[in-house]
Amino acid sequence: MARTRRKPIKVGVIGVGRGQSFARGATDVVGMELVALCDTWREKLRSVGKQYRVSTYTDFDRFLEHDMDAVILANYSHEHAPFAIKALEAGKHVMSETAACKTMAEGVALCRAVESSDRIYMFAENYPFSAANQELRRLYRAGEIGTVTYAEGEYNHAAEEDWRLGISPGVNHWRNWLPPTYYCSHALAPLMHITNTRPVSVNALSVVEEPTQSPHRVRVGDQGGIILVRMDNGAVFRILGLQLSSIHRVRYEIHGERGLIATADPNHWGNVRVHHEDWLRKEGQPKDRTYTADWPEHGDLARQAGHGGGDFWTNFHFSRAIRSGRQPYLNVYRGVSMSAVGIQAWRSCLESGTPNPIPNFKQKSACKPYLEDHWSPYPEDGGPGQPPPSIRGHVKPAREAIHYAKKRWRQLGYLGK
Repeated sequence: MARTRRKPIKVGVIGVGRGQSFARGATDVVGMELVALCDTWREKLRSVGKQYRVSTYTDFDRFLEHDMDAVILANYSHEHAPFAIKALEAGKHVMSETAACKTMAEGVALCRAVESSDRIYMFAENYPFSAANQELRRLYRAGEIGTVTYAEGEYNHAAEEDWRLGISPGVNHWRNWLPPTYYCSHALAPLMHITNTRPVSVNALSVVEEPTQSPHRVRVGDQGGIILVRMDNGAVFRILGLQLSSIHRVRYEIHGERGLIATADPNHWGNVRVHHEDWLRKEGQPKDRTYTADWPEHGDLARQAGHGGGDFWTNFHFSRAIRSGRQPYLNVYRGVSMSAVGIQAWRSCLESGTPNPIPNFKQKSACKPYLEDHWSPYPEDGGPGQPPPSIRGHVKPAREAIHYAKKRWRQLGYLGK
């Protein structure tokens, strides 16, 4: 890929954990220059700032005063919308990690903030950009299987408990309270990107594993969720995740009127399967074929990045959107819709599977019922009318589990509660 001769886009990143992936990718090969970092973890911020030789801030408002064009949000998953809105109001382009918002009201406010600005907003969902999912998108758009009628997306991150404690320090860390439906975009986004469809309603059920699976568990959110999503073309997508102990698996399968396209084991990042029943095959078309896909361009750079190349492509498409002045495919409406699927699915779980709508966030009239909808399972929002993070209610971890977790966190340098 030729290096751009244009003036680089000056980028600041909030979050020096996951954010380092975006910091590494903000280079001249995508027309970006990293100029600032922001985090409240002072020790790590100081270390990472020295590594990249950029300005560092612990105060977000001061960070926004830095001379930069764009902000990438890689802070805690449930905190993105308020930071995004502030950055947009400060005249910065924004790329936000998942989720886009933690409440329906935040989602509406974020959409209106993007509309009232002249800035770019991109939802940094990286799984649509694997070589396999890009190939599935090409096949679908070429008419390989006709119109989608049913699809499945799975993102189940099975993990050993000590590892999980290492990425969720603190009893009130968002990962410990996360309902299983809220982190649905890794499963849903590729399906939406491939088929260009939008969710309109959801039904969901929660799956609970007893703590015998993880005796040191301080997570109070449920482990698994199954979501049925009705799309705007009438298709049904089944979404599965998030942390069931059975298997670590990522999988996508799209059924159309004339066949099936899917990712294929053992390499979901690159392997693709295409299937046509005998009576649906065109002349000379094989019934079943499996092959390894590659990106049509920039594969050398993508292969060096995390999440199957997705961490390269998010920066790439954000930069391209800023330069073109056109909102990316993963715009604010699609990002908020995916986040709303998680929220409304959790409502459904607590209502034994009843359906809940996903509004069209472009339409202000459709959003009116949600302007003051601050329904949230997170501990800082607790109070009358707020939901629990589990279908069992508010679960209290065992004393022994809390003691073990705090010991583990101290070993990692975390001294909080």
